[in-house]
Amino acid sequence: MKIVIPGGSGQVGAVLERAFCADGHDVLVLSRRSNRARCKGSRVVGWDGKTLGPWAKELDGADAVINLAGYTVNCRYHQRNRDRIMNSRVDSTRVVGEAIRSVSRPPAVWLQASTATIYAHTFGPANDEANGAIGGDEKGVPETWKFSIDVARGWERTFDAADVPHTRKVKLRSAMVMSPDRGGIFDVLLGLVRWGLGGRSGDGRQFMSWVHHDDFEGAIKFLIARSDLDGVINIASPNPLSNADFMRAIRQAWGRRIGLPATRWMLAIGAMLMRTETELILKSRRVIPTRLIDAGFAFNHPDWQEAARDLI
Repeated sequence: MKIVIPGGSGQVGAVLERAFCADGHDVLVLSRRSNRARCKGSRVVGWDGKTLGPWAKELDGADAVINLAGYTVNCRYHQRNRDRIMNSRVDSTRVVGEAIRSVSRPPAVWLQASTATIYAHTFGPANDEANGAIGGDEKGVPETWKFSIDVARGWERTFDAADVPHTRKVKLRSAMVMSPDRGGIFDVLLGLVRWGLGGRSGDGRQFMSWVHHDDFEGAIKFLIARSDLDGVINIASPNPLSNADFMRAIRQAWGRRIGLPATRWMLAIGAMLMRTETELILKSRRVIPTRLIDAGFAFNHPDWQEAARDLI
């Protein structure tokens, strides 16, 4: 197959690039900041993520487009970064749709990144595709959390508006993808454990939704192959767990018994120093992949305790 990955220069893009190369497929990454392919069988083409250009012809005859483009959310949510986060997602999604319409042999499927963060902060029943509550109206949550919901909604509205009648469209509401890559979320959390700081965050009750990179890769391949699946798909382990249990499993896998907990005020100071937001660790994301399971997808790493050991 020919797989085109707009915005594929980040951690999740690297995971998919390696996976498709390993299977012998042709992989094209569209990137604004890199021109170096990471594996044999892939190449990189430049784009600006908002205007049509010569890159668009690469979609002609492609089997699948997996759009991951978007400015990192691992930053402070001041106005300049808010604009970057929102515009990079909306603009890239719009222009990918324009590119698909412009080619004579449009891709069979367009998988569009979204986020499990679109669901409401909850300690109650898990959110799935049919019964999940979209966030934004919860009482007592910080304003920055509502901004993330606005971004997710804007992202998905743009995707829904794209008129590509010959291309199947799938929205990927993905949880945090856990891989051993340097700089990824697992690498950061393991670093805390190594320094003895990997205790619970806040009260530790908030749910962590996650997916092992092997299962993320498998789900993407499954969705490409299954022409009967479209619309919203949650990509997350079927077993979310509390932050306290999540961090305990990493400590156990690393062989460290104790990790210092972090109170909310400690997290606020740490987030400011690290130029990020506490939402990434304090929002309770309890998301399950009902549609994938009902379609017959089998997770290789459904439980975090085993997944953490595998990643380490």
